[in-house]
Amino acid sequence: MVRTRSLEHGISEAKEAAAAGAVPVVMSGDGLVGQVGGALAGTDATMGILPGGRGNDLARVLGIPTDPAEAVAVLADGKTRRIDVGEANGRRFLGVASCGFDSDANRIANEARLVRGNLVYAYAALRALLAWRPARFTLVLDGGEPIEYDGYSVAAANSRAFGGGMFVAPHAELDDGMLDVITVSDVSKLRYLRGLPMAFKGTHLENDEVSEMRAATVEVRADRDFAVYADGEHLTDLPATITVLSGALRVIAPTGQLVGPPS
Repeated sequence: MVRTRSLEHGISEAKEAAAAGAVPVVMSGDGLVGQVGGALAGTDATMGILPGGRGNDLARVLGIPTDPAEAVAVLADGKTRRIDVGEANGRRFLGVASCGFDSDANRIANEARLVRGNLVYAYAALRALLAWRPARFTLVLDGGEPIEYDGYSVAAANSRAFGGGMFVAPHAELDDGMLDVITVSDVSKLRYLRGLPMAFKGTHLENDEVSEMRAATVEVRADRDFAVYADGEHLTDLPATITVLSGALRVIAPTGQLVGPPS
């Protein structure tokens, strides 16, 4: 067991373990899981996951239990599956790359120290909403015609969930070589706030201001600076080109259907 001092240290230890023929198992939240997974992508290494963070969204979608004994049982079972890995301006991620309102909320969540558990995401969203003003986004999907809209955010989803169980892209698949692109156009802050709880069940897609598209490559620009976050970490800044490395990572996880939003 190695107690990591930073993301960089964790990545280095995992790569050394993999090079020695071992299976690196990450006990952490989505941040370290995503960065280690990105570093191991494209190699013959297999990664294990023990959920140990606030969100644990990749583990949730893969069906890895949060109970430590049950999660270890998944590791002992040894079943593996290949999943896609996303890239935003060359920086790799496993979950959902997003920007706009999500940039502000992610920053606030990462800076919060007094709020525990999943409550931090609700706290961050409320804090971000107070100061929010709409942005103008421009998207290009797979080299097509530009799509412009005023609104809150754009998310390029490799996986289904972020933010501690918000199924922002409930139809996303981890092994289809595609990104599910979710946009939220401009509505009142009150309507946006009412829509947030719907994301935990994936029913926000029923709202007129929410659009769902799919692409292998997504180019994103905006009329002001935004950080691009994925797996809870600041990956890069706009403008950004987001792509997929198909089947690039082998993980120990239950096989079969991915976990979707609760009914």
